[in-house]
Amino acid sequence: MQLNEIWFLIVGFLFIGYFVLDGFDFGVGMSLPFLGKDDTDRRVLINTIGPVWDLNETWVIVAGASLFAAFPEWYASLFSGFYLPLLIILVALIVRGVAFEYRGKGHTIGANEERWKANFDWMIVIGSAVPALLWGVAFANIVQGVPLNQDHVYTGTISTLLNPYGLLGGLVTLTLFWTHGLVFITLKTDGSIKERARALATKVGSAATVLAATFLVWTLVSHFSVLGFILSALAAVSLIAGLLANLFKREGISFTLLVVTIITAVGSLFAALFPNVFPSSIDPAFSLTIENASSSQYTLTVMTWVAVFMIPLVLAYQTWTYWVFRKRVSRKSIPAHAH
Repeated sequence: MQLNEIWFLIVGFLFIGYFVLDGFDFGVGMSLPFLGKDDTDRRVLINTIGPVWDLNETWVIVAGASLFAAFPEWYASLFSGFYLPLLIILVALIVRGVAFEYRGKGHTIGANEERWKANFDWMIVIGSAVPALLWGVAFANIVQGVPLNQDHVYTGTISTLLNPYGLLGGLVTLTLFWTHGLVFITLKTDGSIKERARALATKVGSAATVLAATFLVWTLVSHFSVLGFILSALAAVSLIAGLLANLFKREGISFTLLVVTIITAVGSLFAALFPNVFPSSIDPAFSLTIENASSSQYTLTVMTWVAVFMIPLVLAYQTWTYWVFRKRVSRKSIPAHAH
């Protein structure tokens, strides 16, 4: 296997890791108005991801940096062509992060705390839903192909990206991440919040199953590969099994199966993409591939040695963090006068 192929796998691994980890973050954020009956409930929900949400977001930074270093042509064409959607994602993530940090600070400036917290709660909801939707739209368009000319310049507009396949991909990630987050809530909470999250996960998960099945079949018809078919089948089976485990109150198994679903579903998209990295809908000859979009062999060699040492350290640190904050959060663990 050549180094550019290895780095295609590494980039895919980093984006999959980001979607698995920040995916349930987004799901928790979108659940606030549906599960938070009062401020204490909403604080319980936020505290389930409080120690880890910013760590989870670092994966997209590492993924973007790896894309820039390993496939600079892909990075340049992608970030220039998808500039507005990616900017909206960035702004949404900033708004979401600010809301987490400032939600409980209203008392320091004498603000109406109820209104202050309500405003920041909606910032969390919007800051979670927008990236969850737009990441799906972006990746669906990458797989489908976009108008790239002979100079690998995107010639479409933002409306070009809002096609039926792209929008369907966005709805899949939106509902799948929401389901992922709801199952995570059942894993991290107790009491009535847990039961409400379980019930809502069944409803949202059912919608996600229909949307994901339609999207994966559409992808296989347009971009069939044996590996893509196997991964799509695994994604479908694990999603259905995860929802059944949720019904039977086996939240640990359910969450694990949802993780498998995201890994295999996103993996099937990268399988459908290979050996292209940014297909052109104008002419296949204008497409970016792992050959014409990658860096030099020397650059890839240096990066590979860095990855060999750094990726295990990152995984070990992340695993340790989740182990430290493994306990469930309940209403009893929220101090009455804490902010």
